Amino acid sequence: MTGNDAFLAILKVLNDLEIPYMVVGSYSSNFYGIPRSTKDADLVIHFKSGYLEKISATLPPEIILDQQGTFEMVTATRKELLRIKGSIFEIELFHLSDDSFDRMRFERRQKVVFHEDLCAWMPTAEDVIIQKLRWSKIGRRTKDFDDVVAILSVQKEIDFAYITDWCQEHGTLEILAKARAEASA
Repeated sequence: MTGNDAFLAILKVLNDLEIPYMVVGSYSSNFYGIPRSTKDADLVIHFKSGYLEKISATLPPEIILDQQGTFEMVTATRKELLRIKGSIFEIELFHLSDDSFDRMRFERRQKVVFHEDLCAWMPTAEDVIIQKLRWSKIGRRTKDFDDVVAILSVQKEIDFAYITDWCQEHGTLEILAKARAEASA
């Protein structure tokens, strides 16, 4: 099973169990921008009691739930890790945090056709940009900045007023301006 196959299988499990989630990270920026390779997939899940057990019981045999959940330092939230047998690819299941932006983007998520006939819950392009700018600032990761430039290069109808409000709150206006300039060059 490839990493992508495993990710699609997880989406199907979450859809079948009607567990509220959204695709984040590189899969979300690939959806709105220019696809790039990745060694992991990230989901934010609104976990409730029993959800983890239901997910674990429904996983294909090639996907293993790490029994030890961890605390993710950058996002300051708990996460669960799924490993794929024979692969370095991992799937991270982040618990929905109490961060106001995290809650807002989760409320704004939308159901899209993700792959062939498989639907998935995805943050808006604007929310992916805002989060990637935060990651770019906090983690100093150039790939997040590059993802923002790619989304801005592809998407033509962007609500910059909404993005600007959040960037002002997060202190990322300067990075947004740089990304916009690079995308329009």
